[in-house]
Amino acid sequence: MDEVDRKIVSQLQLDGRMTLKELSKIVGYTSMGVKKRVMNLLEQDVIKISALLNIEPLNLCAAILFLEIESADAMYRLLERFKDCPRVVHIFTTLSGYNLIALIVAEDQETLESISIEKCSLRSSEGIRRSEFYPVGNVHYCAFLSVREYLTHKERTISPCNVDCGPCQRYKARKCVGCPTTHYYHGPL
Repeated sequence: MDEVDRKIVSQLQLDGRMTLKELSKIVGYTSMGVKKRVMNLLEQDVIKISALLNIEPLNLCAAILFLEIESADAMYRLLERFKDCPRVVHIFTTLSGYNLIALIVAEDQETLESISIEKCSLRSSEGIRRSEFYPVGNVHYCAFLSVREYLTHKERTISPCNVDCGPCQRYKARKCVGCPTTHYYHGPL
């Protein structure tokens, strides 16, 4: 990326809906020149333009989860199990004692507690040696997260992590809104 690309990316980070005409005025290129640059950045997978959700007005609760996994196989199984979970915003592999760190969201504190302890929890996966769960207080600098809303199709009986919400005691007690991918779900996503 050169300086022009950096200006374009910076402006799109502030407003992803900025027009090519507006970008061209800032960058000093023609609209067609800016379009070519944006298309090049997109084609090279340097940028992706998408909608992020502000978790504050939606009253979503976030948490950071640290996981120590016993083996590479257990890690791959966990990653596969939760790849279509709309509550998992990001999972990072690390080179430390905790070899996975996840950023997750939930609709309320009760549901956050449910997904920290129930069968649908990342912590419940086979091969977890230890874990730490930290609910997030305030999000500073940017409350917009790439919550995977496109996964919340509400059509399934069994969630992507192979858990059935129906028999779950916390779901029955209305202490969890259920999985957003299933017909059990009664939350805002």
